[in-house]
Amino acid sequence: MGDPKAFMQFGRRWPNRRPADLRVGDWQEVYLYKNFAEAELRTQASRCMDCGIPFCNNGCPLGNLIPDWNDLVYNDKWREAIDRLHATNNFPEFTGRLCPAPCEAACVLGISEDPVSIKLVELTIVEHAWENGWIVPVPPSSESGKKVAVVGSGPAGLAAAQQLRRAGHHVVCFERAERAGGLLRYGIPEFKMEKRFLDRRLEQMEAEGVEFRCSTEVGVDVSADELTDEFDAVVLAGGATQWRDLPIPGRELGGIYQAMEFLPPANKVQEGDLDEHPFSATDKDVIIIGGGDTGADCLGTSHRHGARSVHQFEIMPRPPAERDSSTPWPTWPLQHRTSSAHEEGGVREFAINTVEFVDDGNGNVKALKTVRVEQTFTDGRMSFEPVEGSEEEFAADIVLLAMGFTGPEKSPMLEQFGVDLTDRGNVERAENWSTNVDGVYVCGDMGRGQSLIVWAIAEGRACAAAVDEALTGTTLLPAPLTPSAQQLR
Repeated sequence: MGDPKAFMQFGRRWPNRRPADLRVGDWQEVYLYKNFAEAELRTQASRCMDCGIPFCNNGCPLGNLIPDWNDLVYNDKWREAIDRLHATNNFPEFTGRLCPAPCEAACVLGISEDPVSIKLVELTIVEHAWENGWIVPVPPSSESGKKVAVVGSGPAGLAAAQQLRRAGHHVVCFERAERAGGLLRYGIPEFKMEKRFLDRRLEQMEAEGVEFRCSTEVGVDVSADELTDEFDAVVLAGGATQWRDLPIPGRELGGIYQAMEFLPPANKVQEGDLDEHPFSATDKDVIIIGGGDTGADCLGTSHRHGARSVHQFEIMPRPPAERDSSTPWPTWPLQHRTSSAHEEGGVREFAINTVEFVDDGNGNVKALKTVRVEQTFTDGRMSFEPVEGSEEEFAADIVLLAMGFTGPEKSPMLEQFGVDLTDRGNVERAENWSTNVDGVYVCGDMGRGQSLIVWAIAEGRACAAAVDEALTGTTLLPAPLTPSAQQLR
């Protein structure tokens, strides 16, 4: 590396967040990325240790060449840095904002010090490239004459579509929503990623020749047979959108919504597609059930609506402040994390279970009955035992269920294609990403189950390589992993 002693001389730094009392009044991004000086960013890149085995590469499902572009940034070689970054990642501006950074959890420096600010360097490289006009459409040099349908325009579908188009295939991306982007557009709040960053990538892909057919649901508006007749291959990348429910007494009451019923309208308001949110949290007592990222997205959105109070429930006990011994380096650490939304307000409740929704007498929820729980293990199986005398009641006008997703929806599309499912409900695939149906492939959460954006992009890229090889007999596209790949997380 350019400065082999920098990791001993400089600490980790990150851009400041805009003041919480100001940012909850708008939907702009939280971090002041542009205020982070380029010289300081180069210092952060110089903390990369030139370690013998860069575990960060393996910690990243994309196999990002992290030490390479850290060194290039330190040496002020920004053009080479974006080339090296794009070699493994189609959309570093997405991952730089949204990925939880398993690469940083695997950083060797993180064993004893704060890890290298990998995400920050990644994001700065790509934004620097956009500002300098280095990111342009990359159309194929020749056409293959083959047609590929990609179903779903989330990160997996977009990655597969862009790679296949660059390989010379005619690619049509089908999206059932009004606009392309999948969860990137409708699930990720504006304050985490402004949609202008998504739109400029979509414009690049359209300029390369990718065709987007929105408001088109495969299995409803167009049949599986029509797709297999028109296209030489079909890639299923519809995500894991079947949300987990909470079937307890009172679930039928009004005012109880799934997170993905609450978040998309908020984004549609920002897009100008809706005038107002159909069930805004303004002046409401809100309870979010689920302590993960989706719950935090609901929390930040509720703050911006002007909720009267917000509680976020998590059935698991509060994690330790530092890496738990059960998740040693370089695995993804179990530890307490605080997002920007938590900094803005609200109350987090751990080790709590909701047992009943209380009726206000008019068919709407007015409160939740809860009990504190203790996590126990019997023969390796986890359970939660109620703590005697810990019953409580929390007022709620709106309840948001953010408990994750169980796999792809059991849709007409899957029935029409006739693809096999695993015992967990995901679409089954072989090592070459193919399903049991000839010419039909699957990647991303639809085959993997709910996971991270980096896994989605990596699977989209790898699936594209497999499809390209099947259509032409060979491929020059990189294939970073296989469905059975077990990489560090």
